[in-house]
Amino acid sequence: MKTHLTPTCCAICGTEGNAQELYPANFDDEAFTAEVFSARRLPDLVHYRIVRCHRCGLVRSDPVIDQEALAKLYLQSALTYARDIPNLRRTYGKYLRKLEKYRNQKECFLEIGCGNGFLLEEALLQGYKKVLGVEPSKSAVEQASPALKNLIYNDMMRPGLISQRVDSIGMFQLFDHIPNPNEFLATCSDALIPGGLILCFNHNIQAVSARVLGERSPIIDIEHTFLYSPGTIRKLFEKNGFKVLEVGSALNFVNALSLLRLIPLPRNFKTRLLSLLEHRPRLGQVNLSLPLGNLFIIAQKV
Repeated sequence: MKTHLTPTCCAICGTEGNAQELYPANFDDEAFTAEVFSARRLPDLVHYRIVRCHRCGLVRSDPVIDQEALAKLYLQSALTYARDIPNLRRTYGKYLRKLEKYRNQKECFLEIGCGNGFLLEEALLQGYKKVLGVEPSKSAVEQASPALKNLIYNDMMRPGLISQRVDSIGMFQLFDHIPNPNEFLATCSDALIPGGLILCFNHNIQAVSARVLGERSPIIDIEHTFLYSPGTIRKLFEKNGFKVLEVGSALNFVNALSLLRLIPLPRNFKTRLLSLLEHRPRLGQVNLSLPLGNLFIIAQKV
């Protein structure tokens, strides 16, 4: 597709420019395909120009593809991580339970970017009376169970999409992809009841892995508009009127095969290793609990 790029501004400070370039852009128009914008593809180290705000330290891509084209890419994207779902459900379910510390009410849970709804199923098992999902990928929604399919909006999260109020919202590896986080958080706030909770689980630009690997980190990716640290994500939520209850580093449950996919190795060598593990399921499916460079935040609408 022919791309049109638009400049971004710092979501915290609101400034354009006033930023240090960390990495120059290294993509061409072939990067803008549904395959590239499908979740959990093999990292290809393709990215926009990456900068860090001089004033607040927020890291962002600048410039980026326009929102209309981005929405089309996510509509056409595919669910490509079926083998990872058991560990993703275990990981995200662990952090969903943290909401019980701050609120016992479990009337309705909304997940934005819910894929095929695997975490919606987990939320029901954790006692939520009702669940809703928002997912732009038509392919992912088609793979949802019959009981959930009618509860998932095949759309991007936008004002007016959710007609009822919910008491909890969850987003897992989604917030880095949002091109206008202030508008997005305002939309989330409108969907929440007073005192409602929001949980984000996403990449941490200050994690040891991100600092050691630098531009070779898999989080330096053309799908990511903003990359947060515990400090910058706190500032952003507070700017949008949320009370931040907890921010911390996160652990992931992951198997050896999925971990290998993330490690920056020469592509041909990595492909051979992946093939080797795929043919030795006992080795490839060994599960580990590791700090893979993610953070979580729990905030409350006030």
